[in-house]
Amino acid sequence: MKNKVFKTMLIVLGSITVIGVVALVFVLNLSETEADGERSIDDIREASLITEDITTDIQGGDFVRISFRIVTDGEDALHELEKRDFQMQNILIKELATMEEEDFTADLTALEEELKLKLNELMNDGQVTEVYTVDKVLQ
Repeated sequence: MKNKVFKTMLIVLGSITVIGVVALVFVLNLSETEADGERSIDDIREASLITEDITTDIQGGDFVRISFRIVTDGEDALHELEKRDFQMQNILIKELATMEEEDFTADLTALEEELKLKLNELMNDGQVTEVYTVDKVLQ
C-alpha cells in the first residue's frame, strides 16, 4: 500500500515538474521583450506612427516643416492615437508656434519630451513612450 502511494506521489510530482518546465519555456519564448527588458525594434515600429509633415510659422516669422515618429506602448495606444490625429496635430502646431529659430538649431529633446507629456495627457488606452523628430526643415 505504501509503495503504491509513493509511486503515485512520484508520478504526480514528476508530471507537475514537466508541466512547469514546459510552461516556463513557453512563456519565455512568447515574451514580447528582449532579454534586457527592452522592446525589439520590430515591436517599436509596429507600435508607432509617423506624423504627416507639418508646416507652420514660428516666432520671428520663420517657417518650419517637421514630422515625428511617435512610439506608443502597444497596439491599443496606437489605435487611440490614430483616432486622435486631429488632437495630436493641434498639440504639435501649438508647441511649434511658441518656438524660435534657435530652438530648432539646438537640441530638439526638450520639444520631444514636451510633446510626449502633452500627448500622454490625452491618452486613455496606453501611453506615448517616445517622440522622435524624423524630418525638419527651417525656412
